[in-house]
Amino acid sequence: MFEFAWPWVFLLAPLPWLLRRLLPAADSGEAALHTPFLAELEALAGRRALLRLPAWRQQLRFVLLWALLLVAAARPEWVGEPLPLPSSGRDLLLAVDVSGSMEYADMDLDGRKVSRLALVKRLMGEFIDGRQGDRIGLILFGSQAYLQAPLTFDRPTVHTWLDEALIGIAGTNTALGDAIGLGVKRLRQRPASSRVLVLVTDGANTGGEVEPLTAARLAADEQVKVYTIGIGADPNQGGGLGFLGMNPGLDLDEPTLTAIAERTGGEYFRARTGEDLRRIESTLDRLEPVAQSPTRARPALALYPWPLGLALLLSVAFVARVLWPHARWPRRRP
Repeated sequence: MFEFAWPWVFLLAPLPWLLRRLLPAADSGEAALHTPFLAELEALAGRRALLRLPAWRQQLRFVLLWALLLVAAARPEWVGEPLPLPSSGRDLLLAVDVSGSMEYADMDLDGRKVSRLALVKRLMGEFIDGRQGDRIGLILFGSQAYLQAPLTFDRPTVHTWLDEALIGIAGTNTALGDAIGLGVKRLRQRPASSRVLVLVTDGANTGGEVEPLTAARLAADEQVKVYTIGIGADPNQGGGLGFLGMNPGLDLDEPTLTAIAERTGGEYFRARTGEDLRRIESTLDRLEPVAQSPTRARPALALYPWPLGLALLLSVAFVARVLWPHARWPRRRP
């Protein structure tokens, strides 16, 4: 079906006429020379005076150009039949710890030691890419929690934001409760059966304004299911001492993470290696998608380039017609 996206643009049609009526006539400041025999001079030159044309014919070309520009500005388009969009899935927020201890290199990935955050970026990035049909969002938390990417179907962008996360960007502490609270705030307006928060951390709650178990109660009240992932090798298998000579592997508060998951109907996972994290991702992928309200969209084919291109061609033709009689062509020498 043919239609205009912005039909109100046609209200500007009388604008040139109004400007001509309201604005004063242009004055070149030079004296005018009246020549009553102009027609005879033009006849001798073999040209027809434009002044001898009726006034409406003189303005016709400009009216046509203005009409074509208005049609192009109104954005004509051909709109097709409504098509269904894939919209079944979950609303899943991924909360990733970026505190200082996540820089500790005690994780095995493809036979080499990497930092905890590097492992999360690699494997959770693959997890994000595979969530077709889900809305994905990203929370980064340290001393405070920040929404890095809102819930969206644009998975590549969320993956990019995760890859660009830096250690300490949200502070050096770990605000578990604030991260859960922010996730609840963003998920509470979505369908209750599709609210999922995946929390990845390597430590205990050492910052923020909300206690983790208090935030877990809020999540349970709002029917937000929280899956917690504790990341880090066992203390006796770490890659050495971390900040201030302490082993960050000792900081993980597994009882609290387990209590958060159980209170909200989720599950706690322990990731000691890259393979563990891969298995956790497979488990999360087995969550059954929940059908949401169907979304339909009508494809639209833009047609504005046609009137715009025609207006450009006519403008060139009109200018060429005026300049052609005055052109001086080089004469060929005999």
